[in-house]
Amino acid sequence: MKNLTVGVIGGGAAGMMAAITAARQGARVTILERNGRVGKKLLMTGNGKCNLGNLDLSAEQYYGAEKEWIEERLKEFDVDDMIHFFQGIGLLIKDKSGYLYPASEQASTVLDVLRFELKSLGIVVTTDCRIDRIERLAEGRIKVYGGRKEYFFDRVVIACGGMAAPKTGSDGSGFVLTKQLGHSLVPTVPALVQLRCKEDYFRSVSGVRAEAKVAVFRGEECVAAEYGELQLTERGISGIPVFQLSRQVAYLLKEQKQVSVHIQLLPDYKAEDLEILLINRLILMGDRTVEEFFTGLLHKKLMQLFIKLAGLKGSQPVEQTDKKTLSKVLELCWDWEVTVTGVNSYDNAQVSAGGVPHTEVTESLESKKAPGVYFAGEILDVDGRCGGYNLQWAWSSGYLAGMAAAKR
Repeated sequence: MKNLTVGVIGGGAAGMMAAITAARQGARVTILERNGRVGKKLLMTGNGKCNLGNLDLSAEQYYGAEKEWIEERLKEFDVDDMIHFFQGIGLLIKDKSGYLYPASEQASTVLDVLRFELKSLGIVVTTDCRIDRIERLAEGRIKVYGGRKEYFFDRVVIACGGMAAPKTGSDGSGFVLTKQLGHSLVPTVPALVQLRCKEDYFRSVSGVRAEAKVAVFRGEECVAAEYGELQLTERGISGIPVFQLSRQVAYLLKEQKQVSVHIQLLPDYKAEDLEILLINRLILMGDRTVEEFFTGLLHKKLMQLFIKLAGLKGSQPVEQTDKKTLSKVLELCWDWEVTVTGVNSYDNAQVSAGGVPHTEVTESLESKKAPGVYFAGEILDVDGRCGGYNLQWAWSSGYLAGMAAAKR
């Protein structure tokens, strides 16, 4: 009995894992990659250091599909399985407070060991191959149209990414293929991305970093909040806490909801503590200028901005300034509200939310619309938080799809 032939569309993290897994089960595997080489997007992950996964793995770190469904898929190939897999192909892994990286801290090392394994297993890698259409034939085989060339497989794994970082090949073309097969699509938005704000003063504080609590509000309702290092840009806000919240913001904006962000730069203080802080500073530094009076609280650029927003001048004496106006500066330190007008584009996003609904695939990630076709990675409606969770999903879903595709 001849071995099954499996075609993998997309040579990213999920695609390479699917290909390796299927080949280890005896399938004859071909990767069809649109770029000139595999793993282009992988090289960008973790700022080039490649955060492979996270020891704190659970469905609570993911969005999109139902938590219970995600949890069951992750159990099939969890973080321990991922570590074992990479150690088995020669990669040393470093644990940095639960965040897992290659010991070399080079994404290129991760790609190299994967490429060597592809070669060792005899997997055919066809690059510069853009897929236009997939068709299930009457006899059950699958025909893949790649430009002027046609490919025939027993099974196909679609792992060509979502919409994020389109220059690496994830430009949404995979969703065109899924629609041809009869699938619907959960609307996509950029995720793990910076937010743009309405206010025109951000250029003056661009580059400033500060620990903060960042909370997203829809009208008067707090939707979600995160704590971490906030980064200010020329057009708005960035940093890990902002990335973690960007998915919710993107969907709210898509629904044309009004979104604001409240930033607490003194998160350890309570509202009533501000009065005591002001009184103490008046006792100690009441004879100084406004700028001198507020020096030492936060980054100088932030204090200059808040002084201006409170309607004060840094050069004016504190003695000639009313206490209520001074309080406004502290209130801005404690609760600075900005209006969000948009999220940055897919070009800047680390991942896209949305995709093929989990209800349209089986537990082994096989299409319910087109048997013999499987999905892996970002093309599915599963996206994770920062911290290695999206790559873990790529490894887990790639393994599941590859394993199932190689079975008779």
